[in-house]
Amino acid sequence: MDFASTIRSIPDHPKPGILFRDITTLLQNPIAFRAAVDQLVSRFAGGRVDCVAGIEARGFILGGAVAHQLSIGFVPLRKKGKLPHRTLAESYELEYGVDSMEMHVDAVSSGQRVLLVDDLIATGGTAEAGVRLLRRAGAEVTGAAFVIDLPDLGGADRIRKMGVPVQCLVAFPGH
Repeated sequence: MDFASTIRSIPDHPKPGILFRDITTLLQNPIAFRAAVDQLVSRFAGGRVDCVAGIEARGFILGGAVAHQLSIGFVPLRKKGKLPHRTLAESYELEYGVDSMEMHVDAVSSGQRVLLVDDLIATGGTAEAGVRLLRRAGAEVTGAAFVIDLPDLGGADRIRKMGVPVQCLVAFPGH
């Protein structure tokens, strides 16, 4: 499947100089959406993960579908202040600002094997915060899966240096 052709590029969003890669067009295409989920699942089928952690917001869509296909649970990694129970938090830098993510303190168990899922990896700051957050809770992050990689920004390599295998379905050179 040519995933690149199903992803819309929007210049100057959310600020001038950023070329936003929008997966909503991929999600609207049932064949592309199914193929993306199937490819993300294929590497992790067979009991190699216990749950999926998805990064807000598009990681919820993809991660939920991946967890469903693998018949395992799903853990939301949310923006600060969105979860109702006690949380752990991690701050991180974005390409265009600073943010923080949280998860419930009881979202994962010690030793649980977790697959981290999001739509895109750029500089890797968000994914790195997700890995740190899951590890602080005692989880083993067995992989990170993304639809899009922006390889010139080095995020996938940053996560690999943390000892986490990375899977991406399509790469867009430049940023």
